[in-house]
Amino acid sequence: MVVFLNGNFMAEADAVVPLNDRGFMLGDGIFETVRVANGRPFRLAQHLERMTRGAEFLKIKPPFTPKELQKFAGELIEKNDLAEAVLRVTLTRGPGQRGYSPKNSGTPTVAITLNPLPVASPDEPVQWSMVTSTLRIPASDALASFKTTSKLLNVLARAEAEAKGADEALLLNTNGEVAETAGGNLFWVYQDKICTVPTGRGVLPGITRAVVLEICQALGLETNKRVIKPEHLRNAEGIFVTQSALGIVPVVALDGLPVAPSPLVDQIGSAYNDMLRSD
Repeated sequence: MVVFLNGNFMAEADAVVPLNDRGFMLGDGIFETVRVANGRPFRLAQHLERMTRGAEFLKIKPPFTPKELQKFAGELIEKNDLAEAVLRVTLTRGPGQRGYSPKNSGTPTVAITLNPLPVASPDEPVQWSMVTSTLRIPASDALASFKTTSKLLNVLARAEAEAKGADEALLLNTNGEVAETAGGNLFWVYQDKICTVPTGRGVLPGITRAVVLEICQALGLETNKRVIKPEHLRNAEGIFVTQSALGIVPVVALDGLPVAPSPLVDQIGSAYNDMLRSD
């Protein structure tokens, strides 16, 4: 596999960063995960816009512009000849001295990598069982607006879910409200409305989340951004997770109880797949 690192394309085995890179040492960086469909990175410009805002918030000056990163991403897809893949763009503060202070850090590190998309069987579409995690995310955290490389809480939440035989973890915030999942945003259907949690309560403003809201508007489906307690989520008439790699993932069980399938989830998923291929 060919990767991009700091301006150069090279074999993955040859791509190395210094041990004192702050992304490795402290999780001092941000990243974006992008679906590649038909050889095109889906909504890459929106992902890079969020990354740019995150870099400004972290006070990291990227060595490449978004347009340059788009060009590099396209070249990387061509070099690997991967029409269906998951692309990741990572930006760290770069190498630095020991300690938390970002003073005297070196040139930021930029890496772009590709992974083949897992082959899904049409007879066995991806569906998740989900359990509520014991971990909590801060209800008011400015960092929640960006995909930082500090994802230990998400790792532990996913591990906790898998240890219980589930696929995904439902994360509540420190107010005890439903926030998101370990790897995506949460939607649910209630009285024919497509509901999701508003941002600003520990929720990442996901790109796929925004696409789903676009789709709902185009389909004439009513949406509602609302705060919800986990016990009320059990009244949902359908639940699904949105994320860049897998798109729309229906939830079939929550905390061991079955979740009824909703034709609205199927309708949104079909529209998303159409958009993925044509956008």
